[in-house]
Amino acid sequence: MSGAYCKYSNDYYSQCVPGTATTPPPAPTTTFVPPPAPTTTYVPPPVPSTTDAPPLPSTTVVSPPAPTSTAAPGDCPTLPSSITLKTNAKLPDPFTFYSGAKVTTKADWECRKKEILQLFDKYEAGTLPPKPSGFTATYSGGRITINASEGGKSITFSASISGNSGTNVPAIIGIGGASIPGQSGVASITFDNNGMAAQDNSGSRGKGLFYNLYGSGHSASSMVAWAWGVARIIDGLEATTGHNIDVKHLGVTGCSRNGKGALTVGVLEPRIALTLPQESGSGGAACWRLSDKMKAGGIDTQTASEIVGENVWFSKNFEPYVNRVNDLPFDHHMWASLIAPRGLLIIENTAPNWLGPHSSWGCMNNAWKIYSALGVPDNMGISQVGPHDHCSFPSSGAADLTAFVNKFLKGQSTNTAIRRITDTTEQNWYSESTWVDWTTPTLT
Repeated sequence: MSGAYCKYSNDYYSQCVPGTATTPPPAPTTTFVPPPAPTTTYVPPPVPSTTDAPPLPSTTVVSPPAPTSTAAPGDCPTLPSSITLKTNAKLPDPFTFYSGAKVTTKADWECRKKEILQLFDKYEAGTLPPKPSGFTATYSGGRITINASEGGKSITFSASISGNSGTNVPAIIGIGGASIPGQSGVASITFDNNGMAAQDNSGSRGKGLFYNLYGSGHSASSMVAWAWGVARIIDGLEATTGHNIDVKHLGVTGCSRNGKGALTVGVLEPRIALTLPQESGSGGAACWRLSDKMKAGGIDTQTASEIVGENVWFSKNFEPYVNRVNDLPFDHHMWASLIAPRGLLIIENTAPNWLGPHSSWGCMNNAWKIYSALGVPDNMGISQVGPHDHCSFPSSGAADLTAFVNKFLKGQSTNTAIRRITDTTEQNWYSESTWVDWTTPTLT
């Protein structure tokens, strides 16, 4: 960010604040290797009763009756070419189509997911290209190498794989590496997201292998470009042998800026079985509207208007709306909801305030409602424990992580009914009645 001092905390996090500009540190070069398998199975302890997520209110403000839609996924309503944005200071209703029709069935929700994704493409993220017309992959010596070509241009990149001894080994893809504890029997795949799309500062727009292939003016944000790269790695795993990876049981993780990226990968890549964004904060697990409210209340929090000046994590399409986020037809509870019904564990901290921990708690509890509506509430969890150093995974969160990994990557029966926060001030900051004027249906 021009005229800013970028505070470097560790390999996963740097924060820009007003001052003298500095150069961000290079991305980590080490490969994460899972530790040896433990001799006992870790069972998550009961969630402390003093910090449980508050129950959904029994009464809510109900909007006037609206048309319903029961379209099959192949017969979804289409968005008009010209969209009229309406100011809404509350969190938008994920269960109402742009047309005003209500989501009442699971088939409706599949259509609504497509509509929400189109809206994010248009106003925040940019477009994700499909698999390129030219594609080959090889695996050798612990590396999967991808060759992709389109329109006479080509790129080559690779990812390292470790801990993949055995057969049908589940794996977690680390966006720029991983800072969560290694999980026994789970391989690690390290993806160089900075090489795919640079994120040094606001001058990184259009730089990296993705833009070498599709052009520096492509609408895709750096995070969408990372998702494209992860999709190609999965294509490569499906096309090659010898790596021992079970491509049906893949997870993705990353912390801070790379946690935002991990959430984006989970949204855009349906072959990811478990998404584990860690301390993704504003632009990730936090909602833009809630973060603006934190800032207005005197809590120093990253907002949409600041984030676009710091880096290129979002499309240029987003910039006209960062000072009027209430006009957006979505917020990040709806972004996370696009992962449903696949596994999602939101790993957040209670500090620093810059990450928007109050916002993340309120936002992700509303994302959880979509999982509840689909009848799979335990497929999403929130583990917000702290305070601790940024991207230093707390031991008190280990059981939550292990429960989700065992369920979604190993196929075990575990208790994943986890929604907890250890800071009651942040928990109580979020008021349901202030932010939500819609009800959660039971989708059939």
